[in-house]
Amino acid sequence: MVIYTQNDTIAAISTPVGTGGIGVVRISGGEALAVIQKIFTTTLKEKRLPEFEANKIYYGWIHECHSEGSEESSRIHSRESLVSLRMKNLIDEVVLLCFNAPNSFTGEDVFEIQCHGGVNVVKNILRLCLKSGARMAEQGEFSKRAFINGKLDLSKAEAVIDLIHSKTDMFSKVSAMNLSGRLAEKISNLRNELMTLLSVITAAVDFPEEVEEPEYAFVQDRINFLIKEIENILTGSVSSNLMRRGINVAIAGKPNVGKSSLFNALLDMQRAIVTEIPGTTRDVIKESIDIEGIPVTLIDTAGLRELNDSSGADYIESIGINLTKEFLENADVVLYMHDLTRGISQEDIETCKKIKNKLIKVGSKCDLTQDSCEIPKQKGFSEMRSGSEYFSLVPDLEEPQVIEEITISENRITDSQPTCRNCIKISSKTKAGLDELKAAIKNTVFSGSITNMVDIEFSTNLRQQERLKTCGEFLSKSLKACQQGIPQDLFSIDLKSALICLGEITGEVASKEIIDNIFSKFCIGK
Repeated sequence: MVIYTQNDTIAAISTPVGTGGIGVVRISGGEALAVIQKIFTTTLKEKRLPEFEANKIYYGWIHECHSEGSEESSRIHSRESLVSLRMKNLIDEVVLLCFNAPNSFTGEDVFEIQCHGGVNVVKNILRLCLKSGARMAEQGEFSKRAFINGKLDLSKAEAVIDLIHSKTDMFSKVSAMNLSGRLAEKISNLRNELMTLLSVITAAVDFPEEVEEPEYAFVQDRINFLIKEIENILTGSVSSNLMRRGINVAIAGKPNVGKSSLFNALLDMQRAIVTEIPGTTRDVIKESIDIEGIPVTLIDTAGLRELNDSSGADYIESIGINLTKEFLENADVVLYMHDLTRGISQEDIETCKKIKNKLIKVGSKCDLTQDSCEIPKQKGFSEMRSGSEYFSLVPDLEEPQVIEEITISENRITDSQPTCRNCIKISSKTKAGLDELKAAIKNTVFSGSITNMVDIEFSTNLRQQERLKTCGEFLSKSLKACQQGIPQDLFSIDLKSALICLGEITGEVASKEIIDNIFSKFCIGK
């Protein structure tokens, strides 16, 4: 087994593999300069190297590392032959960035080679770096060295991961705030506050004749302050998790109610085939979109209907319908559609009863109705409402049948909509109602608890949330002990445990396993 050390010089491709305008190969370590000196030249006529001053950019060429004293070059006697050999072994015309330790991303000597973005070009340059004394970097090793050398803490490292993998503009902005040190600064302030409190308590225990024990009221006040601050950080945890993970939104309904048309309209592109023939969509189609700052996987499904022969001509469609039912079970939100020109049927009502996920009812083709604010009602159907209980279009009965009990947000219902109050009317053709539908998706996910993700002060991941919650539990235990008048040196143990939890968030206190796990999520060139 090969054992790598922190002193190794590492190299890796830092841009995605593929064709592009620019490719970047990064080198970091004590021997980075020696590697560059073997493969870089500023002129073609002769081997010439600059002084490589820090924070400067150099233009030149990358070439095969045949030194004049090598066995191959010893056979070449003339200067012209050396030039010819170098010309034959050119790799690319490049720009070279130089950063000297400790003023670099990793805190070590770093060179970044910016070349043309061809697959073979960047691979050949990396090959030369490895041939000249560097080794291939492990996943996240550049960032890990930055952490070890004190260039960034764990919260900033995790912000880099979030920024790289962010799927929406909103989450990119929130991640950038964490990268700027917003969360780290907050945690540092809390640690300092807790350390100050512990110092006062410890000093009174160790030097009772010289230092007076702090009053219990003062200790309670400080602990309460810390608990409230942690709760404030955790306020945005639900939003943070949703922005990071995203949600699955399935579009369901009978054939030809406009599911694929809505799918295309939300994507603003022709992704799914749309025809007047029932059963056109026979498979599940997925695409990602940004809805109100939430990364949404939109799922177009096969139309739900009973088939006469699921083993004959309708066999393929029956597979699609079975897939639809599976996705309805697992979706975070279901948009159940019905055609406003035909009204809602008893079948639709029964299907809605079976959907256990968060349900949003959508009426399609409102541009084809006589009044876009009304739904054509079938004979014997009416709409009833009682408090928070909503009764969909159901047969007129002495005892109304409850379809679902939900709290409808103001975005979805207003008193100016006397009919079809529990569905959102849309037109995929004119785009009418799509903004209202997007707002309803957001409000359904958050259950009305959060209205604006721009107001989120801190973004946290699951690891950070778990540490904050554990910290809060230790603080609550110490607060209870303080209120009961238990000696301060006893409940200070819980305060110390809370301090450790805060340290694990930024990395002041962290095990090797935690550190390795975090940086293993990075790509090799980061």
